Amino acid sequence: MPYDLCHCRIVSISAAAAIVVFAVADAHAACPIELAVYGDAQSGSEIDFTPTGTSATVTNSFRMILDNNVVLNGIVMWNEGVSRPNGALMYKCPEGDVTGEELAACTAWHGVIYTADDKGNIGLLPAEGVEAPKTLILPDLGPSLRQSSAYGGSGFSKVSGDVFALKGCQE
Repeated sequence: MPYDLCHCRIVSISAAAAIVVFAVADAHAACPIELAVYGDAQSGSEIDFTPTGTSATVTNSFRMILDNNVVLNGIVMWNEGVSRPNGALMYKCPEGDVTGEELAACTAWHGVIYTADDKGNIGLLPAEGVEAPKTLILPDLGPSLRQSSAYGGSGFSKVSGDVFALKGCQE
């Protein structure tokens, strides 16, 4: 009889541990986009989203971390008309008032940011407050980065692909 009682406690402890594991997995699945971290397996590059704050035009803020500690700053703004999340990655842009020419010179990539779920359904990057999608797709990111001023020399050397998978959630 004592063995059966002990066995029941072990089963109960195992069941409780399983509940905790599932609760942690559910918490990970509910990561909001503004805290999401994505990674590119090809280059080791990362995209880290950050809360945007109170901007009237910027719906998402993020940074891309490349090798050699090169960091590109990113923003997303939805355009009018046919609504699309237009993203831009910038490298060493001047501060303050900048001309369109200066902004173009420091922009390493720009384009629509797409998402994909586990079933392969394609969507558009959501604004803050929404659960982070499983995959980000930044079309032509690799070729654009290779042509940017951040590539080569003392910049980054590993060019990322266009697809980034959700790695985790910041606290």
